[in-house]
Amino acid sequence: QVQLVESGGGLVQPGGSLRLSCAASGNIVRINAMGWYRQAPGKQRELVAEFTSGGSTNYADSAKGRFTISRDNAKNTVYLQMNSLKTEDTAVYLCNADVQSDSSTYGVYRNHYWGQGTQVTVSS
Repeated sequence: QVQLVESGGGLVQPGGSLRLSCAASGNIVRINAMGWYRQAPGKQRELVAEFTSGGSTNYADSAKGRFTISRDNAKNTVYLQMNSLKTEDTAVYLCNADVQSDSSTYGVYRNHYWGQGTQVTVSS
């Protein structure tokens, strides 16, 4: 099993910054892809930024130029630096990872995992 633990959310004024962290732990052979989604009340979950399985980054249009995703492979951790925050960025931010694990029963297998989410509120 794999656990994703997010941290770094909070209340910030418009124009402010926050840095989110997501640490993966557990039965990890390889992390194929990892990134951040968000879900605001009454809206669908949407991609914010991610590292793809090919190692490139992918950003939502709303995040381009303001948010930066980075990672520490040794720590199985991704970060999301969010600058110039707007009220419309208010949401629960969730970490997602596509992970290869191994099992004495099943051998190598692949699964997607979600963190519990961290609340980001942008308000004056």
